Amino acid sequence: MTQATRQFSLGAFLMQTGHHIAGWRHPDAQADAGSNFRHYVALARLAEAAKFDAVFLADSSGVRSTHPGSLARTARSEFFEPLTLLSALAAVTERIGLIATVSTSFHEPYNVARKFASLDQISGGRAGWNLVTSSSSTEARNFNRDDLPEHAKRYERAAEFHDVVLGLWDSWEEDSFPRDKASGIYLNTDKLHVLDHRGEHFQVRGPLNVNRSPQGRPVIVQAGASEDGRALAARTAEVIFVAHQTFDEAQAFYADIKGRLPAFGRHPDDVKIMPGIFPVVGRTQEEADEKFEQLQSLVDPVVGVALLSTVIGGIDLSNHDVDGPIPELPETNGPKSRQHLLVELARRDKLTIRQLYLRIAGARGHQQVVGTPQTIADQLQQWFEEGGADGFNIMAPWFPGGLAEFIDQVLPELRRRGLFRTEYEGRTLREHLGLKRPTRAGSAR
Repeated sequence: MTQATRQFSLGAFLMQTGHHIAGWRHPDAQADAGSNFRHYVALARLAEAAKFDAVFLADSSGVRSTHPGSLARTARSEFFEPLTLLSALAAVTERIGLIATVSTSFHEPYNVARKFASLDQISGGRAGWNLVTSSSSTEARNFNRDDLPEHAKRYERAAEFHDVVLGLWDSWEEDSFPRDKASGIYLNTDKLHVLDHRGEHFQVRGPLNVNRSPQGRPVIVQAGASEDGRALAARTAEVIFVAHQTFDEAQAFYADIKGRLPAFGRHPDDVKIMPGIFPVVGRTQEEADEKFEQLQSLVDPVVGVALLSTVIGGIDLSNHDVDGPIPELPETNGPKSRQHLLVELARRDKLTIRQLYLRIAGARGHQQVVGTPQTIADQLQQWFEEGGADGFNIMAPWFPGGLAEFIDQVLPELRRRGLFRTEYEGRTLREHLGLKRPTRAGSAR
């Protein structure tokens, strides 16, 4: 492979005890991670010392599984509210970006705009919002509903939600607050812009009562890969987190998104595509395989079936033969792109339910790479240089050791190839990602 002329971005995707569904059972895993703030401090500082662009927290406004047998055997039932956690982490880190998921389905634009603007001020310009639509009926039942709105309706609300939040973030121009004691002028009202939005889903007057973001606006991240998700991302996203099983899938998605951008007056560099990668690192291939099989051996079948049922859209598979094929599935009102990805995988590789849940036990549909530092670096380099990715979201199998092994063993190989930075060059998340700083009018400078 040729020497890279540009470098990619890396996010550390933090999920309690680790991304493998049985990661909490690893001998070195922090079993109480879901309620251990010091654990997250250590991980954020570890990623920052390694010069990662950002740490990322996914979220759900509810317990992710309600199956009693599975719930009793997984570490997915306790996790901090992400903005609260990231605000605390902002105080104990200096440079690393702070990205959190907040759904548009069960929140209000003003609150979301205010919270992320506040996080951006507290952190000195390091905030990013992962804009998603909720995909679980469990969440709906926590917000006065029996089920989710229809998929397309959720995205219609999300599109308007995004526009309202950006309008609120643009309430103030640069230098709106002179705070001049001599003249008695605290703010310049000529630089104040009241949104006064009235739309199908929201009526929001504004203005926001938080000053303009140190980086212009917090970075907008999205994770949807359905047609509705791609359409919204092409218009609004600055970073896309996505799951792919193969390089061909990654390359096709990359070309599709980049090809949609000119219709919205956007340049390909305005959006960074960062697939999730689940790495298991060994100094030899045999060692890596042994580490992975150790984790796989800890997956309880009840947990595996429940995980698969959730990931394919909340369709219960517990009454089907675990060693039989995936049945014909109804179209989900949940995560459509993930259901399609996994059904295609099962059909292509002729996988049983057991084989499929073991295939996703670590990465939940994202690419998993089990190998040496060299072979893992080879794959990341190929995806980056051949049009499959602008960076990667690293999904460590267990914490803290899985992330530490990637940093200690794979990062030196990536740096030797010139693929990843050795020092931060900027201070804001936009600067780390190489994204333009927007002005209030939406142009960039």
